[in-house]
Amino acid sequence: MVRIKLVRPMTEVKSFDEFSEAVKKPCACSHAKGSGSVLGYAALDDSGHLEPFRFDRRPVGPTDISFAVTHCGICHSDLHQIKNEWKNSIFPMVPGHEIVGICTEVGPQVTKFKPGDRVAVGCMVDSCGECEACQRGLEQYCSVGVQWTYNTTAPDGTINQGGYSTSLVVKESFALRFPDNLPLDAGAPLLCAGITTYSPLRHWGLDKPGKKVGVIGLGGLGHMAVKLAKAFGAEVTVFSTSPGKEHEALHEFGADHFIVSKDRAAMKKAHSTLDGIIDTVSANHPLADYLATLKLDGSLIMVPLALPAFAITAQRRSVAGSAIGGIQETQEMLDFCGEHNVTCMIEKVDVADVNKAMERLAANDVKYRFVLEIAKTLVA
Repeated sequence: MVRIKLVRPMTEVKSFDEFSEAVKKPCACSHAKGSGSVLGYAALDDSGHLEPFRFDRRPVGPTDISFAVTHCGICHSDLHQIKNEWKNSIFPMVPGHEIVGICTEVGPQVTKFKPGDRVAVGCMVDSCGECEACQRGLEQYCSVGVQWTYNTTAPDGTINQGGYSTSLVVKESFALRFPDNLPLDAGAPLLCAGITTYSPLRHWGLDKPGKKVGVIGLGGLGHMAVKLAKAFGAEVTVFSTSPGKEHEALHEFGADHFIVSKDRAAMKKAHSTLDGIIDTVSANHPLADYLATLKLDGSLIMVPLALPAFAITAQRRSVAGSAIGGIQETQEMLDFCGEHNVTCMIEKVDVADVNKAMERLAANDVKYRFVLEIAKTLVA
């Protein structure tokens, strides 16, 4: 596969006009399938292999903005989708829902953005706007149906394609302002990993100084849960099966306590000490021991696979699930991260190496999120 290079490094673009002209140039890749002005990396079938793919975005409408993608995070859900592990994949598929970049064009009715602004798009690009959930700013729970950033059919019958691509067109109402002080690369995963952990901390009242918060797992989601909980002023305990993660938990991310979950004595000592737990582990794992660390009325927030009934009823504890956040809350999260200088620990990846990154992701070999350098490797 040919590595696609930027003719001039982004750091050499002296003005927005130069940047805008650079990203408008045709993207050089003779091996790309499909046709169109946008170049991305797509899965063409459920093999999960990603390759160069051309397609078109819709024209910029009155309330739309267009932006050049500079970086896009790789989420584990991308891996599930390109392999059709959830049995709902639509091919060809350009994944990516942790997208950041620079606005290049706005529609005549747009008021919140102008060319040159930093822009971000997360997991959603539209919803009905009228149901109870949408009216409450909870578009992720839209009863009519959310338009996800990729792998969904838009009202005009086209397939939404994601951020492993050179540009995106999105409604102004689903675009987010990205803080000026945060790096675009390390900030990209905030659009999924950040909001996925921020939202339950806020909803379950774990965002107050002095709250005692547990975090199960120290991966892409877990390390963000620790950083955000600490930024809220919480006392954080990390549970992990990997003793080797203790140093990073305590010294890189600022956790107050680290417990190896197989250490029976340490788990017993933590009994009834926590106000809430953010469980970031997707694999099947026993919950009873973690539930025992919760105080009266404490909550463990996850999508449970098994519910140990007595461990819940004994202290009126609860197990709950949480998806991402709505547009307003996601903007609130980005602003909070900007104020507290919260970003993700990342490994930057050349787009031509995306399949290697997916292999490593499948093997859980990443610290702690991969981010594709779109502008350096897809723009000609």
